[in-house]
Amino acid sequence: MPIIKMELWPGRTTEQKAKLAEAFTKSVEEIIGTAPENTIVLFQDISKDDWAKGGKLASES
Repeated sequence: MPIIKMELWPGRTTEQKAKLAEAFTKSVEEIIGTAPENTIVLFQDISKDDWAKGGKLASES
């Protein structure tokens, strides 16, 4: 059972997440042959205050 975890900044719509889930599930099915009902996609919104790159918080950019 594949589990895909996608971490994003807040602000994506439910529709966008649904499209991503559909695309991820289809790709997993095509590439490794897993049935769609066995693929789990998890979305987690992470505040820009909780995300840093190159030693700088994303909220500082």
